Amino acid sequence: MRVNGLSKGFFILILFIVTMAFMDVLQPYYSSVLWAAILAIIFHPMKTKIRHSLGDKNGIASLLTLLVICLIVFTPLAIIASSLAIEFNVVYTKLQHNNTQLPTIIADVIQHLPVWAQHSLAEYNLDSASGIQEKLSGFALKGSQYLAGSVFLIGKGTFSFVVGFGIMLYLLFFLLKDGAYLVNLILEALPLSKHVKHHLFLKFAAVSRATVKGTVVVALVQGALGGLAFWITGIDGVLLWGALMAFLSLIPAVGSAIIWVPAAIFFFASSMLWQGIFIVVFFVVVIGLVDNILRPLLVGKDTKMPDYLILIATLGGMEVYGINGFVIGPLIAALFIACWNILSGRDNQGNIEEINEEFIEDGKAPPEG
Repeated sequence: MRVNGLSKGFFILILFIVTMAFMDVLQPYYSSVLWAAILAIIFHPMKTKIRHSLGDKNGIASLLTLLVICLIVFTPLAIIASSLAIEFNVVYTKLQHNNTQLPTIIADVIQHLPVWAQHSLAEYNLDSASGIQEKLSGFALKGSQYLAGSVFLIGKGTFSFVVGFGIMLYLLFFLLKDGAYLVNLILEALPLSKHVKHHLFLKFAAVSRATVKGTVVVALVQGALGGLAFWITGIDGVLLWGALMAFLSLIPAVGSAIIWVPAAIFFFASSMLWQGIFIVVFFVVVIGLVDNILRPLLVGKDTKMPDYLILIATLGGMEVYGINGFVIGPLIAALFIACWNILSGRDNQGNIEEINEEFIEDGKAPPEG
């Protein structure tokens, strides 16, 4: 005897198992898939304009768009990464050969600390420039030994990065070329109403686009301005510090303060008053305005989420998913809110967005070649 619904339930079980297995297969390259999808969403309007100007030659338009992405996104990143590697190597070499003023600077700051803090540091021989230099030299030596023993792992990591980058470019081309068709297939497979499916997809696209574009713009502006401020006050390694501030700006509300606050404390502790005042005023006023104006304008406006939720979602996403979490966290939060709004009736068929007709028509056409 057959129990009603048994075959359908068994098929759903098989579907679930196969889907999880497929996700497990993709797991090593989920970053490549994620960024290929996000870049395809961001640059799809550009590809559409290029395609129209070429007389609907979709393949050539996708290839040209990919070349533009490589030119304006990946080439500058490669240049900055190589410059950072050179600057980091200079700092590392100075530490190895005791050719840096860092121990003296740290020792001067320590002299202005409370007595109990100085006694605590003295127990670890960190109360004098010579002791600090010895510790730094030891760290540099251990670092070189670790790097020497990890050549295979570094080579393996570099190979994995190159393979992942190649996969991302390969996927990006096909997502630019056939993205609308693939989206249409996915939407047709979802057992939801057309309005709900379109609304959720548009929310995914809007949040992805706003988070990446907004966060990258804020990071670049903060990193550039922070590096300029450090250069004016005479701090060495401005490119390295600027890059660190740009990276830390991914964390809303806290961000670059992790870098500039210790620098300001050092200046005040060393009686370098104008430098300390300049750092505090510059970062509180200028960088603060950049963060408080640009971030809500570029991120919060399109995601339609409050700043505190973006902060929590970003921090939680980075905790769970690593660097990719600054996109995944807000994306999950936005879809969570959208789903509950639809369920509660706040977003209904009359007020939720739908995909434009041109995109729908593109999705109905089968992919070329």
